[in-house]
Amino acid sequence: MSKQVRVRFAPSPTGPLHIGGVRTALFNYLFAKKNNGVFFLRIEDTDQNRFVPGAEEYIMDALEWLGIAPDETIGKNEKFGPYRQSERKYMYQQYADQLINSGNAYYAFDTAEALDAARKLEEEQGNTFIYNHHNREKLDTSLVISADETAKRIADGEHYVIRFKNPVNETLHLHDIIRGEVKFETNLLDDKVLFKSDGMPTYHLANIVDDHLMETSHVIRGEEWLPSMPLHILLYRAFGWESPEFAHLPLIMKPVGNGKLSKRDGDKMGFPVFPLDWKTEEGVSSGYREKGFFPEAVINFLALLGWNDGTEKELYTLDELVAAFDLNRVHKAGAKFDPEKNKWFNHQHLIKQKDDDLAKAFAPILAEKGFHVDQSALIKVVSLIKERAHFVSEFWEMSDFFFVAPIAYDEKARKNWKAETPALMHELMAVVEEITDFTSMNIETIVKDWMTKNEIGMGKVMQPFRLSLVGALKGPHLFDIVEVIGKKETINRIEKAISSL
Repeated sequence: MSKQVRVRFAPSPTGPLHIGGVRTALFNYLFAKKNNGVFFLRIEDTDQNRFVPGAEEYIMDALEWLGIAPDETIGKNEKFGPYRQSERKYMYQQYADQLINSGNAYYAFDTAEALDAARKLEEEQGNTFIYNHHNREKLDTSLVISADETAKRIADGEHYVIRFKNPVNETLHLHDIIRGEVKFETNLLDDKVLFKSDGMPTYHLANIVDDHLMETSHVIRGEEWLPSMPLHILLYRAFGWESPEFAHLPLIMKPVGNGKLSKRDGDKMGFPVFPLDWKTEEGVSSGYREKGFFPEAVINFLALLGWNDGTEKELYTLDELVAAFDLNRVHKAGAKFDPEKNKWFNHQHLIKQKDDDLAKAFAPILAEKGFHVDQSALIKVVSLIKERAHFVSEFWEMSDFFFVAPIAYDEKARKNWKAETPALMHELMAVVEEITDFTSMNIETIVKDWMTKNEIGMGKVMQPFRLSLVGALKGPHLFDIVEVIGKKETINRIEKAISSL
């Protein structure tokens, strides 16, 4: 690559950022970092009718939380600013005029009613209406009226649009990094609207002008934009500009059935499709952050939706993804979203977290339940339970017995409480009472020596012992539990079990 890699994520602030958009941002970020380039964020808000307050901030917050914040954006390293498209609107008119003057665009004055009538006429004849060389000289355009009349109608305030004038009878052979050669027939292309009489450009013109002025080297975007590729390439050609390279990412597909992943799928199956919670008057659409996912896990599972490095490796840090990423290894076919596998990814990243960080995350949950636990004790608890958890929010259910004695005992486990059990539990209490080095390994050694010496079967003691402390036959290593809750609490719980069971 001869020139510096500069890639962009250019969302519209029309609502919360969909997980598919996050994947697009991530692949742009990875490509930039792999190639020592720049990843920038441009907000494309020219469609003010669809603008949603708070959406821009949401996009920024989401990228920040995920650890893929842009190098340049609104208020940050604005080398090619402004980075909000609505603040750039003063510059687009000259480029629309340039296309008019070069013969690559024309004015169209058609009313909505006239277009509806033309569309209906075509459909009655069994044809599909396309606004292009077939009919542009039969419609109300500057191609068929004089320059003076065109200028007068504009000066009189008549509504118009500027349309791109597609070439006729040309086959475009275009290269996509992911899809290879793609072909388009210009005769089948619409003469898209580029500019409106209200002074605002459409997406197509603003996008091309901004990408050129911001020196975008590669356009990495979703597959849904592939049909726009010929128009964008032709616009670059019309301006005499070098085109960036294009790569169109595969769709993220529903977990079951066919079609693109939607919010409805998430609502129906109970998983988020947004990175962060999105609040409206109707309610809250849940996000991965609030559901307890680690940003590293979200990045990990998104990276593998449509890409792999050619190995069986599944777990990556962000730095490892940067090192391994290659656009040529992105698949063409859609990638199926797997909510259950995403939980597995979170579990894998959870167990990699430092125990003290997990303890800090668990502390507020305990505080809500009225428990304020010493950090060192909490670290020990977390270390014992994290291997079986997918989320920190599961810690309480998995560890409540560390903090509060059982008030009930599992019915199925009670069958392990035999007639001779109370006597054995009294003996066990005496053994425990005498232990001075109250560490898990030492407690286990002394208790097992007592059982061996007295020829007591393991099951006769260990299961009633666990039932006494936990209330069920669950939890981590029994003697780790004994160490954490301490001698006094251990004896109290055995006594309670004897009287209750």
